[in-house]
Amino acid sequence: MTEEDYQPLMEMARQSIPCNKSLFWSKTHDLVHRYTKINNDFLTLEDTLLGYIADGISWCGNPFDSGVNYESCPKWTECESNPSSVYWKLASKMFAEASCGTVQVMLNGSTASGAFRKSSIFGSVEIVNLNPEKVSKMQIWLMHDIDGPQRESCTGHSIAQLKEILKNHNISVSCEDNYRPAQLLQCTRNPNHTACAVCS
Repeated sequence: MTEEDYQPLMEMARQSIPCNKSLFWSKTHDLVHRYTKINNDFLTLEDTLLGYIADGISWCGNPFDSGVNYESCPKWTECESNPSSVYWKLASKMFAEASCGTVQVMLNGSTASGAFRKSSIFGSVEIVNLNPEKVSKMQIWLMHDIDGPQRESCTGHSIAQLKEILKNHNISVSCEDNYRPAQLLQCTRNPNHTACAVCS
C-alpha cells in the first residue's frame, strides 16, 4: 500500500484539533484511552474520526481473491508498506500537523526498551511533524506500571534524548513522573497499592 491509496479518505476525514488538546502516547494504549474516555480535556489520535474507524482493526488484502485475508497479515516489522502501518503513519502525521499550543505525551517508564524510542510512531512520525510555529511546549507524562518495575524516570537516558530532539525543534518541554490523574486511574484496579495512598 502507498500513502496515495489512502489520500482521498485522509482528505475527506481531515479535522482540526483544538489547541492544547493533543495527547500522544507510546506503549500506554490502555491507560491513555481510559484517561481520555473520562477526561474530555484531551484527544488522542484514536479519538479523531480517522483513528476511531481503524482502532483495533487488523486487515490485509488477499492475493488470491478480491476479499480480505483474515487468516494472516504481515506484521509491521515484516512489511513496511503493509496496509495497517501505512494508514497509521499517515493518520499520525496528520494528527501531529494539526496539533497546536501545548501538547502532551504519555510514555511507559516500565518497558525494558526505554520510555522513548526513535523507531516508534511517536518518535519517527509524530515528533518530526510537529510544527514549532504552532506547538510551543510538550508535557511528558512518564507513567510506570503500578505494580511493575520503574525502569526509567524523567531523568532517564531516553527521556533526555527526547528532550534534546524537542529542544532542536524549538519546542520547550517538561516532564512529570506518574502524572497523578492518570495514576489514580491505575489505582481503580489496584486500590490497596502503596502508590494509591492519599498522601503518597
